[in-house]
Amino acid sequence: MRAISVENEGPDSRLVPATADRPSPGPGEVVIAVTAAGINRADFMQRQGFYPPPQGASPILGLEVSGAVDELGEGVTDLSVGDEVCALLAGGGYAEYVAVPAVQVLPIPDGVDLVEAAALPEVAATVWSNLVLAAGLRSGERLLIHGGASGIGTHAIQLARALGVEVAVTAGSQRKLDICAQFGATTLIDYHQDDFVDTVEDLGGADVILDIIGAKYLARNVEALASGGRLVIIGMQGGAKAELDISKLLPKRASVTATNLRGRPVDGPTGKGAIMAGVRDTTWPFVADGSIRPVVDRTFPLDEADAAHRHLFDDGAAVGKVLLTV
Repeated sequence: MRAISVENEGPDSRLVPATADRPSPGPGEVVIAVTAAGINRADFMQRQGFYPPPQGASPILGLEVSGAVDELGEGVTDLSVGDEVCALLAGGGYAEYVAVPAVQVLPIPDGVDLVEAAALPEVAATVWSNLVLAAGLRSGERLLIHGGASGIGTHAIQLARALGVEVAVTAGSQRKLDICAQFGATTLIDYHQDDFVDTVEDLGGADVILDIIGAKYLARNVEALASGGRLVIIGMQGGAKAELDISKLLPKRASVTATNLRGRPVDGPTGKGAIMAGVRDTTWPFVADGSIRPVVDRTFPLDEADAAHRHLFDDGAAVGKVLLTV
């Protein structure tokens, strides 16, 4: 089958068309004939040599796809060959076929076409697991999202608004802030010009902060938390190590959580299967009624994966997801 390979892994890596063996489904798995694959920062980190796939996962990049079920593994009874689906992966998406546990596969929501559905699984699972499962975000609270115009950010704005939450975002341009406002963000912070701590404190603080930056923002995020606030860290774009002043957390009865999706087990109460079930029950109805829609910046053919990465990670102008089409 056609696939994308990483050539010269590291800072000078390139993504090149290649061939790979077609996967076969194990027990409880299905093989999907891929229509489109979403691109995520984890893919970029893997090609740089910083984020190896979990043990047993495909070394091919790609954490989410849409397509049609092509083959069923032993014990799979709730899917059929030909079903149009999207799926959360541990790897293997930049290819014509991918094998995945059936519990990580969901039907395409009503009103979403097969290509744009590839923009949903990873962001929906990340946002639901962090905002709902980890942070317990509730109606009437205030959420601060760093990187509001990203794939995760645009989805998080929409889910939060659907849940009745007030949303503040940071972004690096007025264009991106305007787009965040279209999705429902009401407090718009240009991080080049404004101090997000001052802005959010003037509102009474953030009940939940969804952070992709990490070390660089740790102390300031704690300052911005309201009493009982929850900081959820899901990225390290601003570094991995910083000092945490516990004396700032204690009076607020605040908490800091760091989570990872790719390395979770398939099974268990917080495993990928349970998360995808939560997405199906909570997020998919909002997608079906139009409250949440996939945000696709641009699509590239599979063989142009390297150009797609440059567009997303070097140019910095993308809003929402970039997809590869097979």
